[in-house]
Amino acid sequence: MARRNRGPGALELKKRIQELIELQGGGHNPDLVADIVENALKLLTDVEHRGDVRVIQTAVRELRYAFSLFAPYAETRKVTMFGSARTVPGKPEYLQAVEFARRIAEKGWMVITGAGPGIMQAGHEGAGPEKSFGVNIRLPWEQNANPVIEKDSKLINFKYFFTRKLTFLRHSDAIVLFPGGFGTLDECYEAITLMQTGKSRLMPLVLIDRPGGTYWKTWDRQVREHLLRNQFISRDDFELYEIVDDVDAAVRTITRFYRNFHSMRFVKDLLVIRMKAAPTDHAIDGLGIDFHDIISQGTVRRIEPTPEEVEDGTDLEYPRIAFEFNRRDYGRLRQMIQVINSF
Repeated sequence: MARRNRGPGALELKKRIQELIELQGGGHNPDLVADIVENALKLLTDVEHRGDVRVIQTAVRELRYAFSLFAPYAETRKVTMFGSARTVPGKPEYLQAVEFARRIAEKGWMVITGAGPGIMQAGHEGAGPEKSFGVNIRLPWEQNANPVIEKDSKLINFKYFFTRKLTFLRHSDAIVLFPGGFGTLDECYEAITLMQTGKSRLMPLVLIDRPGGTYWKTWDRQVREHLLRNQFISRDDFELYEIVDDVDAAVRTITRFYRNFHSMRFVKDLLVIRMKAAPTDHAIDGLGIDFHDIISQGTVRRIEPTPEEVEDGTDLEYPRIAFEFNRRDYGRLRQMIQVINSF
């Protein structure tokens, strides 16, 4: 494969791809698009099974459409709501989901759900279609979108769960889970795992029980008694989620996470944290002392936007701090964000 990428033939291929891009009129990220085209052509020799190529074809098509649909709303915070499709209207969890979506929409947020019945429909009812996204999955059953979102342009239908899951997490600034079945628990564990391993950005993950309910409390007890006791996870991992049993607490947890913290990104080995208000030098020194255990070298420091951020051209107006994060203790990093929000 390496030999096929060298020599006059490879240069001619790159030239032809560039001509195709120009014929299309150019656009965003032409270097990355050229790489996708080049790798697509390698399927002609590298992947023989037609079904395998169809997976790649469908995944690219679904993700392209989803990203383009979310792009106009990139500056609006969004919360993804998970929960049982079998929760019927009138149940406490259903009413909670309606109320939560209504309250968070009043705060200027949009709501993303799986577009089906139950908790998903409750979320759309509360937020209203204008502030809702539907991320549906085509199944032999439960495949039709709920009546609130079914005729809305912000409805996407997916064939694959993995592209659907990526869309949920890629565009969310918070995740809320109500009681549910295997799918809900799958989304819960995946969200925690992706944050724990640094494959997803940190965000509020709120598990909502009905008032006085024990669904998530029982789940949490099992995690502590078996996963923590057997040292399969660390105690700091419990910082990655919060269990509540009322809507006020859920809304408060989500909005407080962004009280001062805005966003973060890695620039090579440097973790850059952007904030709405600049911390004092004394506060920065305190972060370096209190969280020295997650700093691989150096200390926390104030910086200007990095060249990589300038090239991207986003969020340049926010003050930022940076340090070399060990890329392991994300529960502790979540604690640091809590401190930043107290500045």
